[in-house]
Amino acid sequence: MSLETDLLALAVDIACEAGQLAHRRRSEGVAIAATKSALADIVTEADREVEELIRARLAAERPDDGFLGEESGAERGTSDITWVVDPIDGTVNYAYGIPVYAVSIAAVTGEPDPESWDAVAGAVFAPGLGEMFTAARGEGALLGRERLRVHDHDGPTGALVATGFGYDPATHEGDLARLARVMPLARDVRRLGAASVDLSYVAAGRLDAYFERGLNPWDHAAGGLIVQEAGGRFGGPGGRRPSTTMTIAAAPALFQQIERALAR
Repeated sequence: MSLETDLLALAVDIACEAGQLAHRRRSEGVAIAATKSALADIVTEADREVEELIRARLAAERPDDGFLGEESGAERGTSDITWVVDPIDGTVNYAYGIPVYAVSIAAVTGEPDPESWDAVAGAVFAPGLGEMFTAARGEGALLGRERLRVHDHDGPTGALVATGFGYDPATHEGDLARLARVMPLARDVRRLGAASVDLSYVAAGRLDAYFERGLNPWDHAAGGLIVQEAGGRFGGPGGRRPSTTMTIAAAPALFQQIERALAR
């Protein structure tokens, strides 16, 4: 097996274990541990416990690798691999009992910096939905054993588009204005509440496109690779990398349409 498939196999194994823990903790009841950037930006005790599990498994299996997690921060390794982890993406959904949440684990190479790294393996496991989305660089994207392909929507209207809104109420007016600029392209809009699931759904053709301001690297490291390996385009406007400024995922022709709409 290649390095990419080896890394993916490990990501899938750990994501399964971590997702089962998250699902079990949800059935036992959720305790809110803290708020972060805003009142709606919560972290549960399960987020922390799940990330600790993932970090411990990775340290045992690949002790030289680096780690970047949403809850415990960054730790540079001595190898060329860094693991980028969101233990529970969609924490608000999780806390409210909405099953759209996921464990997101990606392996990236290069400097541990989203402006320069390259994702080589990614797993997004949604335990509440019973679905595992995966990709290894150059090997394509899968849902279970089913090969994924983005929906090649290139018409001027009629796209099913997903987006999200920041936790800070001060950003909502701008987010809604951007959505209004994209709406002429849309058949309808979805707001799932978990970026890794949104991205995986684009890869699976369940959504035509997804865009959002304010995403962090752990939100999209795995899902972005899954989109690309499913034939989609993933990045920021103007050929830039995805960032907190804007992240877009879609088939190539629709990506360009959304990019132009957001620039207006």
